[in-house]
Amino acid sequence: MKHLLNTLYITTQGSYLAREGETVLVRVEQETKLQLPIHTIGSIICFGQVSCSPFLLGLCAERHVSVSFLSVNGRFMARMEGPVSGNVLLRREQYRRADNLESSAVIARAVVIAKIANCRSVLLRAVRSYPEGEGVSELKTTADYLNTQLQSLNEPLPLDSIRGIEGDAARNYFGVFKYLVIEQKEAFSFNRRSRRPPLDNMNAILSFLYTVLAHDVASALECSGIDPAVGFLHRDRAGRPGLALDIMEEFRPYIVDRLALTLINLKQIQASGFQQTESGAVIMDDVTRKTVLVEYQKRKQEEIKHPYLGEDVAIGLLPHIQAMLLSRYLRGELDNYPTFISR
Repeated sequence: MKHLLNTLYITTQGSYLAREGETVLVRVEQETKLQLPIHTIGSIICFGQVSCSPFLLGLCAERHVSVSFLSVNGRFMARMEGPVSGNVLLRREQYRRADNLESSAVIARAVVIAKIANCRSVLLRAVRSYPEGEGVSELKTTADYLNTQLQSLNEPLPLDSIRGIEGDAARNYFGVFKYLVIEQKEAFSFNRRSRRPPLDNMNAILSFLYTVLAHDVASALECSGIDPAVGFLHRDRAGRPGLALDIMEEFRPYIVDRLALTLINLKQIQASGFQQTESGAVIMDDVTRKTVLVEYQKRKQEEIKHPYLGEDVAIGLLPHIQAMLLSRYLRGELDNYPTFISR
């Protein structure tokens, strides 16, 4: 369990939340682990097998404290709120800013800066880890180029220019991605990013993990009362969670790319776990998919110090923290949206 800003995260399986006067009790095996005054809490997010007493839910509804329920893996299931909620005002502000290209560009620029900075960190990390490895010169050159792209984002730019910089940075980053594969080079060779469908083993694992991450981010946005479909960098398209895709840009390199490379370089997955369909798409078999998901969940349990909050948090809570920070920015409680940039 973790209390960050005014949100209480319950991740301990078997927890039971109850009311005692004007406080929230968190019990595990009938032992009280935490007790917080209700007025210090803005929302409660429960992961997995977590139960709440009806009296606590009534108190939360009365005090406008939202209670969200997610699966243990982070899939959004439901949210309980009282009859009057400020979330409609939050969403209206989100829609107003999304309709305004200048306001959209402000948030999009922050997201793209975080993405490029985190991509650059992945490349420099590889240079430090394998200073004599193949392609070190290319990795350094691309890292320098990404730094130049970051400098170009120091000043406000039109949304189309920001999207152009993001696309160019992604092409250059993936252009040297093959040098990050140290083991099983033939089985996981990488020439270019192919999405629909993935045409090789590396693209198959990246696409799968990006999809899982997108669901996690969308769940986090749901919990914060923000509409996952209305983005700023990714414009509206039917059936596409635009804002979830926006926020996940911050996490692609740090969570997915690094995990995929670790699985391959440590030989936790093998080429035998992938197969090509008649359409040319490459998919993972059930055993490999399970291995990837298990390692993804382990990765989410690791703790890091959040660069903005300065607190130790589980990686799996990062989307929820960023969603919370974005909602505070939209409400005018923060002067800017503090994106996640890994250290």
